Formats: sequence, structure tokens, C-alpha cells
Amino acid sequence: MDRVEVLPQLHMFRFPIGQAYLWRDGADLTLIDAGDVHAAAAVEDGIRGLGADPAGIRRIVLTHGHPDHYGAAQELADRYGAEILAHRLDAPVVRGEERMPDPDLHDWERPLYAHALTVPEAPPTRVDRELEDGDELPFGGGARVVHSPGHTPGSIGVHLPRHDVLFTGDTVAGVDRVMPGVFNTDHAQVRASFRRLAALRPVVACFGHGDPLTTDAASVLRAAAR
Repeated sequence: MDRVEVLPQLHMFRFPIGQAYLWRDGADLTLIDAGDVHAAAAVEDGIRGLGADPAGIRRIVLTHGHPDHYGAAQELADRYGAEILAHRLDAPVVRGEERMPDPDLHDWERPLYAHALTVPEAPPTRVDRELEDGDELPFGGGARVVHSPGHTPGSIGVHLPRHDVLFTGDTVAGVDRVMPGVFNTDHAQVRASFRRLAALRPVVACFGHGDPLTTDAASVLRAAAR
């Protein structure tokens, strides 16, 4: 796993597939996504490498219900008493009660999707709080949930207005160039969600896949949205 500083209080943990983000409010820690089912030990090592204690994990916010994003959430939450949060529409998938709708694949996505199917399945994972658009979360000076469907029905962004930071989940990807993420369930919805996230004009944008934008993210997102 690679550990990348985005801001002094924000680090990215990059796994072989996907990534998670750690936000620090002093000793209180928030994870945005948790990696796949094998990622818990790497997350713990990454936190300790920053001189912090994994016991400070207070919450794990899931941007959507794909196993490369929530696979390690249950293990970490059980170990440290953290709360797991996900949007109401993806929560049944995370819990193992429903199946995620199949993506509407473009032809060029099909070989990539075949590779993505090698991501290990995640066990049914509890969701302690179901989120809605506009909910405020108690970290980062007041984080806002931005429902951004299209990648999955319950995909969310997480916006920290006081810090001008936006976590996009897989609605936006930053691999090679900034673009809508792949393997979307509804292309029209994901384009609308992309535009909604871009309109928040963040300085820093953190994607589910790809390197974060740490300067002038607003201009890059607006140009990509157009």
C-alpha cells in the first residue's frame, strides 16, 4: 500500500485496486472508504505510520456499495468501535440484502470490467447510519453528504466546505485524465452528478480511483464537466 499526503490532515491509502482516505481531526479519525476485504491491516499500518492510533477511527463513510470500497469496513469497525455510514439506496447492498444493479457497459469498458471482477467479494457489512442528501457529518468542520447517483444508485460525494475538499467516490475518476468513473448503472445520472459535484468548486478533489487534484480542482472539474 502507498500512503500519500494530500493535506497535513488528509492522507490517501492506495491499494492495488482503489484507495481510501483518512481525515484527521486531532486524534479523531474518519475513513472515506475502506479498501477491499484484505485492506484492514494496511489501513492500520498506514495510520500508525502517521503517528496516530487506529483506535481513533470514529466513522467509516462509504461512498458507494462496491466491494473495493467497503470490503474492510466491518473488520475495522468491529475492532475499533467505529460507525459505518452509507447512503440509504446502497445500504441494502452493503448489508448483503440486495444485489447491486448491473452496470450499463460501453464496449470499451468490457475488458476492464472483466478485470474488475477479480476484486474479492466483501462479506455482508453492517450499516449503522443510512445517509441522505444534505446530511451533515461531524468531521472536517462539518462534512456534507452530496447524493450523486449514476455510478450506483446510492453513490455519494462528501464535501468539506470549510476546507474546500471534495471526495467524489467513483462518480469522478482521475486516472490519466479527469472524467466520469467507469462501470456506471445510469449514464445520464452520472453526467448530472458529475456536474453537481463540479459546481461545488473545491480546491482539492479526491477520487475513488486516480491521484487527487490538490490545486485548482474547480477549474479542472468544470472543464471536464463541459
